[in-house]
Amino acid sequence: MIYDQPVLLNERQAGVAIEGALKQNIIAIQRLAVDTHGFTHFAMAAAKLLGFDLAPRLADLASRKLFLPHDVSVPASLEPMVERVGVSRAAREGWDGLLHLILSLKNGHGSAATIIARHGSAAKGMPVYEAGTLLGKVLRSLFLLDYLVKPVFRREVHRVLGQGESVHQLQRAIFAGRIEAKHARNLREVAATSGALTLLTNIVMAWNTAAMQKVVDREGADRFPAEHLGHIAPVAFRHINMHGKLHFPIEHYAGVAVAGRRQA
Repeated sequence: MIYDQPVLLNERQAGVAIEGALKQNIIAIQRLAVDTHGFTHFAMAAAKLLGFDLAPRLADLASRKLFLPHDVSVPASLEPMVERVGVSRAAREGWDGLLHLILSLKNGHGSAATIIARHGSAAKGMPVYEAGTLLGKVLRSLFLLDYLVKPVFRREVHRVLGQGESVHQLQRAIFAGRIEAKHARNLREVAATSGALTLLTNIVMAWNTAAMQKVVDREGADRFPAEHLGHIAPVAFRHINMHGKLHFPIEHYAGVAVAGRRQA
């Protein structure tokens, strides 16, 4: 994990995901996989203009529509899946403002999480929102076509999201329980908790990676092809005693202890 930030649950996390991609400078991100909570049409447009693709795994996929202009014809069998959209006056007027906003994010002026949150459904009718949402609808339609007809692409999106969920399981194993109010009285304390959890998560993953590399070095790279290793995230934790609990199977030796006492 190369960037962390505390977030509120049950809120859209599209801006948070994009901000994480912008804050890191270690790798060039081409695709950012998110679930439904990490997706909005506006965020999908913002990500594309920032230089990478938002790849969402959407819930209720059967009800999702393909957004097409009015003058694009499709076979009659596909018409129920299509929703026609047009370029409104507000969307036309908001294009320059949208580009200005994206440039500000690229230059580090402002928080992507805050800016994208402000351009949620409550901003409907605002020119910048309408421009970004219209572009996002087109991009999401293109994404769905790739997602539905390209099995390799679909599996890759699921693989990345699955590894992300595995990291969350590891973090829940490290930090069992709840964050009490006394430990989260202000943003600084919450950020410290988030940072500490991220550090411990990275330590576990680094240890696992080193252990996996020893096996690869010992057995030979031919036995573990890179394309296979790419599907194995270093997030296993059942072999780690997270909380220092020691279990002694005393019941297995109860008879021995009783016999020894009688002999004494």
